[in-house]
Amino acid sequence: MRYTLVSFPTQNNMLFFIVLFLSCVTIKINLCFSGIPSSLKTLPIHGHFNFEQVEHAAKDFGNRYSFLPLAVLHPKSVSDIATTVKHIWQMGGVSELRVAARGHGHSLQGQAQAHRGVVINMESLQGPQMKVHTGNFPYVDVSGGELWINILRESLKHGLAPKSWTDYLHLTVGGTLSNAGISGQAFRHGPQISNVYQLEVVTGKGEVVNCSEKQNSDLFYSVLGGLGQFGIITRARISLEPAAEMVKWIRVLYTDFATFARDQEKLISGESAFDYIEGFVIINRTGLLNNWRSSFSPQDPVQASQFKSDGRTLFCLELAKYFNPEQMALVNQEIKSSLSQLNHIPSTLFLSEVPYIEFLDRVHISEIKLRSRGLWDVPHPWLNLLIPRSKIHSFAQQVFGNIHTDTSSGPILIYPLNKSKWDNRTSVVTPEEDVFYLVAFLSSAVPSSTGSDGLEQILIRNQRILDFCEIAGLGVKQYLPHYSTQEEWKSHFGVYWEAFIQRKSTYDPLAILAPGQRIFQKPVAYS
Repeated sequence: MRYTLVSFPTQNNMLFFIVLFLSCVTIKINLCFSGIPSSLKTLPIHGHFNFEQVEHAAKDFGNRYSFLPLAVLHPKSVSDIATTVKHIWQMGGVSELRVAARGHGHSLQGQAQAHRGVVINMESLQGPQMKVHTGNFPYVDVSGGELWINILRESLKHGLAPKSWTDYLHLTVGGTLSNAGISGQAFRHGPQISNVYQLEVVTGKGEVVNCSEKQNSDLFYSVLGGLGQFGIITRARISLEPAAEMVKWIRVLYTDFATFARDQEKLISGESAFDYIEGFVIINRTGLLNNWRSSFSPQDPVQASQFKSDGRTLFCLELAKYFNPEQMALVNQEIKSSLSQLNHIPSTLFLSEVPYIEFLDRVHISEIKLRSRGLWDVPHPWLNLLIPRSKIHSFAQQVFGNIHTDTSSGPILIYPLNKSKWDNRTSVVTPEEDVFYLVAFLSSAVPSSTGSDGLEQILIRNQRILDFCEIAGLGVKQYLPHYSTQEEWKSHFGVYWEAFIQRKSTYDPLAILAPGQRIFQKPVAYS
């Protein structure tokens, strides 16, 4: 074996090597950061990049994380997105540049942000106009950056509407389909990802791929609920159904959780008379029914006025029945029959009758009120959990009224879902039981508050809930999940983790997409 002799440099030579080394480091940094925006400027796209006004892309609804990108792409076409992603893909490991697709900015923990990367403003995406197709199997073709409220308005012109919703409609198609999309219709129709016929996707290699159950099916199911890890949804074909004109909106109260849960589970099994079934928890609230009177009418005003909610933990069952005016008599009879089989507190039956679009867009009305009071753009440390039916009573006993002593910081939603309505080929992970509950702690933190409604105390409370679930072995899964380490992600996906990794290596092998989820690190070559 021959060895190469090494001569140590003199002092002057050492200075030369130090200068040379620092020059190389400077060149490397410029290549990774300063040089990359210059290369983006030469890309043949129809839209444009913004390299200066990027602050808005470092904000989201959660208002807790802020990571500035180097550039924001405002695409005019799908090819703009594909060209950009392919360019970064072809740069390989010499670049740390990554890409996040941003819809309406409703992420909670920076999931749609890209630190020193490129954020794609999906709402700028232009393409074929939204087109509703009628017939025996109606559907609508939409851009991935389209808002669900706009889809509702356009489809209603044809007497149609999507089957499954989220509670808030001012979200983009690509955003909700990358998670699941859940609301009170999911017990019957499944989440929004169960009501998609076809997708157009830009993969982490910059390839534009059409996929469906029968065409490129693995990519189709990977992307649905895939947290943006396998592709950017640029177009979707959404299933529609005949839309009603009006909605009967009903609320009733329970003092006993077991009775409340039993009635909810009864309603989602078999053929329910209702089209929407949700619920929420009320802890230590005063004047509750009086607050409802602005929107709802009590069936028995005298008894309702005598009901006191002060200091109690109550459970509200919220129901909706869609109908057309000519069906009024039959609908009233069906509702009366269904309610007679429930075990709610009779004096707490409240009803309302509203237009279909007003019911579906109900949260936006609350948004307008909160914005007017400066209470919308505050931190939202939300916690969304999917809990097995067999564990929901243990969870409720410990959390409601014990860990959570009031609901002044925001609503707590709770309602059961049928696993049979979820397609296990998608990337979403749910509890392994036929019925599981969504429990959503939708807190808003009061700025500068150090009390129970302050950000720090809400985060402590959220962690106590998660710690309890872990110690008690409840088998809980997070919805809109957020973890800090890959080990936590591995635990979240469980037996599906290896398949998730395999899909990532197939469709985004350099981990370019959706860095804000903090699941994968991009492999970077330093030589």
